[in-house]
Amino acid sequence: MQAYLDNAATTKVIPEVTDIMLKVMKEDYANPSSKHTMGMKAEQYISDAREIIAGTLKCRPQNIIFTSGGTEANNQALIGAALAQARKGKHIISTVFEHASVHEPLIFLENMGYEVTYIPVNKNGEIEEKELCDNIRDDTILISVMLVNNEIGSISDIKGLIKAAKEIKSDILFHVDAIQGYSKLEIYPKKWDVDLMSVSGHKFHGPKGTGFLYAADNVRINPYIYGGGQERGMRSGTENVPGIAGLGCAADIMHKNFSRNVSGMRKIKQILIDSLKEIDGAYINANSMCSADIGAPHIVSVSFEGVKSEVLLHALAADGVYVSSGSACSSNHPGLSGTLQAIGLKKQLVDSTIRLSLSSLSTKEEAEYAVRMIKKHIPILRKFRSY
Repeated sequence: MQAYLDNAATTKVIPEVTDIMLKVMKEDYANPSSKHTMGMKAEQYISDAREIIAGTLKCRPQNIIFTSGGTEANNQALIGAALAQARKGKHIISTVFEHASVHEPLIFLENMGYEVTYIPVNKNGEIEEKELCDNIRDDTILISVMLVNNEIGSISDIKGLIKAAKEIKSDILFHVDAIQGYSKLEIYPKKWDVDLMSVSGHKFHGPKGTGFLYAADNVRINPYIYGGGQERGMRSGTENVPGIAGLGCAADIMHKNFSRNVSGMRKIKQILIDSLKEIDGAYINANSMCSADIGAPHIVSVSFEGVKSEVLLHALAADGVYVSSGSACSSNHPGLSGTLQAIGLKKQLVDSTIRLSLSSLSTKEEAEYAVRMIKKHIPILRKFRSY
């Protein structure tokens, strides 16, 4: 048997998505900027996808800018907004446990003369409203906070944080990394007063290399890809029509089945939590109540005392169980997890942590098999531990 529980890294593309992508590549392959009938047909796929995604967020289609994924969307939002707002100030606020695709652009901006304040989180991976507000200054132009943490699944109160921040400084821009939250939580950027929001297609059964940036009305950001002026001049280059069509298809299907998918994931998440906490020396992170209703529906972070996560990962993979030791997007950069350190996890447990993550395709049988294999390997690995 195989149990793929690394869906926070990437999800399986569903058949409906591959079908529409193949149709575009084989039949409707024209350049969407072409003025002939075939070009107009290709352009229609883009318009349809934009309408679908806008519908899932209850915003206008004009608010959606297609990108090559979440990393590009985060870069475009942060760098584009910072450059556009430079005359108003050069102070940015973010948190200590953002994804690398947010953290690295912030380092780039620091090297350009911007100042970034990184606020801490509590043991549950939550941002204290007071901590955020206390760091807002007259020259603060931008705040960036992730909706769902990719390693522990904690959820930020984005609506409350934005309200509090804008009561202090009404013209401050608020960026949300919603890459792990889209299709897992109800998200209303316009209602919450979000200015910029990033989403990646391959996290919800769409194709890799696709994503979008939500940009609210009248929010000004500088483009950093120049050329033919596609995406209203914000992202030049011939559009990835097959990918965008697939992205829209995945968004449509996930939105229509949202309640059922989330309920199913939470049920399986509870099975994982209940079974894993039975293991001696196991700790469920950022979830002291051990409840599937806490945090995002698809992520479980667990530490096993006395077992190195890398060793456990390889042992599980040999039995067809696929999990992660953290963010797969940063797996080529070894080092202790900043997120786990930020929530105060002991150093010896940081290096003993795995992430199990679900999708709408995950099954109870997969979860039960994965736990059986974990319970099989933990005692053996502890006998041969080197520390």
